[in-house]
Amino acid sequence: MVKSKVSILKTSPQTVLEDYKKLMHMADYQEFLPKDKDTALKINISWHYYYPACSTTPWQLEGVIKTLLDDGYKKKLIHACHNRTVVVSAKKGEKANKHLPVVQKYGLRNIHLYESEEWIRYEPKGKIRVLNQIFPKGIFIPKRLVGENIMHLPTMKTHVFTTMTGAMKNAFGGLLHEKRHWTHSVIHETLVDLLTIQKDIHSGIFAVMDGTIAGDGPGPRCMVPYVKNYILASGDQVAIDAVASKMMGFEPMDLKFIRLAHEAGLGCGEIQDIEIVGEDISEVNFNFQKAKNTIASYGQKLIYWGPLKPLEKFLLRTVLTPWSYAASVVFHDWIWRPFVGKQRTKKIMKSSWGNLFMRY
Repeated sequence: MVKSKVSILKTSPQTVLEDYKKLMHMADYQEFLPKDKDTALKINISWHYYYPACSTTPWQLEGVIKTLLDDGYKKKLIHACHNRTVVVSAKKGEKANKHLPVVQKYGLRNIHLYESEEWIRYEPKGKIRVLNQIFPKGIFIPKRLVGENIMHLPTMKTHVFTTMTGAMKNAFGGLLHEKRHWTHSVIHETLVDLLTIQKDIHSGIFAVMDGTIAGDGPGPRCMVPYVKNYILASGDQVAIDAVASKMMGFEPMDLKFIRLAHEAGLGCGEIQDIEIVGEDISEVNFNFQKAKNTIASYGQKLIYWGPLKPLEKFLLRTVLTPWSYAASVVFHDWIWRPFVGKQRTKKIMKSSWGNLFMRY
């Protein structure tokens, strides 16, 4: 049996674009992405502001695009890919995080799936654990993604619901529509369902993860960012998340979504069974901690898994729903960012990665 492979490199702002090329070659990325198919670059935008470790970095996006083009992938068959959430604007985020200038520099299409793209009902072929129950009227996915390659571009960070978020979680913001928050109470099973769907519909799947700056704490937004200088790549979405979680200080198989995906044969979550090439990470441990709650996430958990569970549909799927969106915006955008987030961002902006970001 061929082992799943994850490539890992240490990098620097001076070498990062070439390092991404080396990284992708080490992970044999061309074996996973047929050149005659459209390739969607699934950009991660977790906030419509720039916050270190929160969203796809511009050098991550550029490194991937440059590598694809250098290796003969046709520009007309590559596009940036975005979806919408109820509290984060991808249109603002692609500017604040400097994705749009990179996409425009290389003349790629920039597709927002919620604008003019058709969404079609998906008829499951593999085992679906929860999505049929969450969406009894049918699972709808973007038509254009069917038959395309998908390249996931997550960052290394922790998450209040899933402990860490990476390649598997990145599909959450692409395949599901803006009501995907309905699945938060069964988020681990949802991520496994999404990987099952991806393996059915995509012509190829690959992930490139940026850990140049990694986030610890109540992610995906309210984290403490740390310069770590790592980048990772793999054609196995489970394996890259397992390796990233191990580096952050977690036991991969203790994370439910990794364990369920591994047990379902969707990838490898056992570190000892993964071929790790590049850096020796046997002694690497960021000592990140399982995320403590913010006021916002504490309220969400009361609804998803706590005493307010019987009121979940009433609170989050009726005319009362906008209250939760407004509460999130008030907390994250109006309180946490001005009083906490901006100071943490300023600290990172003094680093060499901050200088690189400013040059985009």
